[in-house]
Amino acid sequence: MPVRIDRRRLLMGLGIAGLVRPAWGAAGALRITATGQALLRADVAARPYDGFAALAARLRSADVVFTELETALDGPGAGPPQRDAELEHASGPAVLATLRALSVNLVATAGNHAFDLGTGGILSTLAALDAAGLAHAGTGVDRAAAVTPAVVATPAGRVALVAMAAGKVREGGAALDGRPGVNEIRRNADGSFNAEDEVLVLSAIARAAGRADIVLAYHHNHYWADDPTATPPWLAAWARRCVDAGAHAFIGHGHPALQGVELYRGRPLLYDLGGLFFQTRTPPGHYPPEAWQSVLAEMTFRDGRLAALDLVPLALNEMPDTSGDPDSRGLPRLASGDEAAAILDRVIAKSAAFGTRLVRTGDRAALIV
Repeated sequence: MPVRIDRRRLLMGLGIAGLVRPAWGAAGALRITATGQALLRADVAARPYDGFAALAARLRSADVVFTELETALDGPGAGPPQRDAELEHASGPAVLATLRALSVNLVATAGNHAFDLGTGGILSTLAALDAAGLAHAGTGVDRAAAVTPAVVATPAGRVALVAMAAGKVREGGAALDGRPGVNEIRRNADGSFNAEDEVLVLSAIARAAGRADIVLAYHHNHYWADDPTATPPWLAAWARRCVDAGAHAFIGHGHPALQGVELYRGRPLLYDLGGLFFQTRTPPGHYPPEAWQSVLAEMTFRDGRLAALDLVPLALNEMPDTSGDPDSRGLPRLASGDEAAAILDRVIAKSAAFGTRLVRTGDRAALIV
C-alpha cells in the first residue's frame, strides 16, 4: 500500500529544518570520522595484522565513527545466498567485533548487498547489530523502520543517521509496509527520484534535525556514471537537497573508488569514500588500483557548524599475505609518503571540480573552510 504523506506540511517543515537547533546541543567540539564501506568476511580484530593498531588508535579520538556494513550477517532464520559465491557478501556476526575494536558506533545498512541472505538475512543482521550495541539505519522490519533515523548520544552531542540505497537492490529486497528490507530510493525512467521515496527520506532528515545536534545523510549509490569515479550531476543535486532538509553532512559509497568533496552551505558532501575493508572474493586484477585506496574523513563540528575537515589516506592490500588466506586481502592501513600523496592528490583534483580547496600537508589533506 502506498505511504500517504502530506507533502505541503513536509515542505513547510523542511524550510525551517536548518534553522532550528536542538536544546540539548553540547558545548565544545564534536568529532565525527566517516570511513569507507566495510566489506568484512572475518573478525580481523581476533588476529590483528600489521597496521591495525595504528588505525584503531587514529579512530579512537573521534566521538562517532561511521561506516556502512557491506555484507549481510548470517544467523537463525537467514535465507540461502541470493548471488553467486564470488559476488555474495555474507559474513558471521563475529565481524562486528572488528568494527567495535575500531570504535565504530554508527552503521548504515542500506546497500545492494543487504539482501544477499534474503529477508531472513535482513532480520539476522539487525539482530546482530542490536546485540553488539551498534546504532544502525537503512534497513528495518518495514519501510517505516528502514527510513527511521538512528541516533548516537555522546558526551559531545547527539548524532543522527538517515541511510538509503539507490540502484541494484534485488527484487524483494526493498522494505515495504509489512515487509523487511532496505530503505530504497527508486529512480524513474527520466532520472528523477520516485516522489514518494524522496519525500520519505527528506522527511526523515528533517525529523532527525530536530532530535540531534548533527545529522548524517548516507546514500549507497549504484546508478553510476560512465566513469564510475565521477560524481553524476543528479547525485550532487540530491546531496544538496539532503542538506537543505537538515543534514550537516552527506556521505556516499557504492563504487569502490574515491570521489571528490564539495562544500555546500558550509556542509561537506563526501560523494564516495571508497572502502574501509574490501575482503572481496573476486580475483586480483578484477578491480582497478583505485579500489584499494580510501580515506578517513575526520570532521569537527562546533555548535552545529563544520570547523575542520581532514582527509587521512588509507591503503588496502589487493594481494593476500604469504598464507594465501583470502581473508588477508583488503585490509586497511594508514598510508604514508608517496603512497599517501598519490591518494590525496586524486581526491584534491576531483574536489577542485566543485570549487573545493584542500591543502595537502604531510600525510593528510585539510579543507580550507
